Amino acid sequence: HFNPAVSFGLWAGGKFPAKDLLGYVISQLIGAFAAAAVLYLIVSGKSGFTDIGGFAANGYDSLSPGGFSMTSAFIAELVLTAFFLLIILGSTNERAPKGFAPIAIGLGLTLIHLISIPITNTSVNPARSTSQALFAGGEYVPQLWLFWLAPILGAIIAGFIHKSLFDKE
Repeated sequence: HFNPAVSFGLWAGGKFPAKDLLGYVISQLIGAFAAAAVLYLIVSGKSGFTDIGGFAANGYDSLSPGGFSMTSAFIAELVLTAFFLLIILGSTNERAPKGFAPIAIGLGLTLIHLISIPITNTSVNPARSTSQALFAGGEYVPQLWLFWLAPILGAIIAGFIHKSLFDKE
């Protein structure tokens, strides 16, 4: 998984060891930065390029695509990440039909993006949020706290919910 929120959610759901969290998060950040660097190289190669603008970074208030508040952004990121983790944990549960997890996860993530792009530009992934904000700079960086806290908290809540409802002996 490329997403720190997913790692924390899997940990909370009893599917991932705590001892591996730090290494995964560091690797996820390195991967996200490398991906953003590749995107920057592509975008900056356009004739007449002057700057990257927001570079699809996440934001709230004036940095939200739709002008949504910090509270709206926090709720959206928390709830949508929680649902994402419930989809991941549910579709990969041993009692779920085999072979359908990628379809459920992919369609779930697509729906999450359709809902949240106007609100925050869609995070649900703190590593992706960090890499984009570092390239966009400016006011995006101070807003990163929300795009770490809300997704990770939502993922942990979902992990605990899944574990309490579905992983009983």
